[in-house]
Amino acid sequence: MKQLSFLFLMLMLAASTAYSQEDKIKGYWLTDEGRSQIRIFKATNGKYYGEIAWMKDDPDKKDINNPDKSLRDARLLGMNILKGFSYIEDKDRWEQGTIYDPDSGKTYDCYMWFDNSPDVLRIKGYVLGMKFLGRETEWTRDKSPR
Repeated sequence: MKQLSFLFLMLMLAASTAYSQEDKIKGYWLTDEGRSQIRIFKATNGKYYGEIAWMKDDPDKKDINNPDKSLRDARLLGMNILKGFSYIEDKDRWEQGTIYDPDSGKTYDCYMWFDNSPDVLRIKGYVLGMKFLGRETEWTRDKSPR
């Protein structure tokens, strides 16, 4: 009975560690230039998304560069710019998602990870499935909404 209890305890500990690793991406993040704050959350479908929660300059700014002309009147504030990320445990990163760049109106394949600090999120957007063709940025954890 003690062995069974010990095994159960170990399984629960392993599951909680994986869960906490997966969700460490959730929260508020300042973009590299500090112009906006992104809230990353886990949706009911189990995937991770990020919405613009705060903008330094113009909170009424529109999505004027959107390739879909019918969406150019939409406000950027509240818009999901990160979509559909899944945590890949063996790589310890979030993949299979996209990032939208409102400045260019382009959407890129993307993955995200942490290196040395849980307060610095590394993000890489890339094109045509070629991860070496892309751009990296770092976002800094912000403790609360602005």
